[in-house]
Amino acid sequence: MYVCSCFGVTEQQVRQHAATGACTPRQIASACKAGTDCGNCVRRIQALLGRGACPRRELIENGADPLASGRTSSGLPPADAEEDAAGPAALPEAA
Repeated sequence: MYVCSCFGVTEQQVRQHAATGACTPRQIASACKAGTDCGNCVRRIQALLGRGACPRRELIENGADPLASGRTSSGLPPADAEEDAAGPAALPEAA
């Protein structure tokens, strides 16, 4: 079944990207563009990822500590995770 009709991305493709480490809608978008045009599929992608399509989520739910490796629950280093949540960091102004 298609998840993203704009780019022809299927549920199976989202699951494959999740299996290779894309565990957020933003990471799925980077992998296959799903969710980057009209945005109607983002909630469906979130639902697929929330249903265990992401192997890292299973590790977290089973008690593995994602911070033990110096990474946050999103799989990014702490500084990158803050940027991921808030959007790109502002660039310093040129002097």
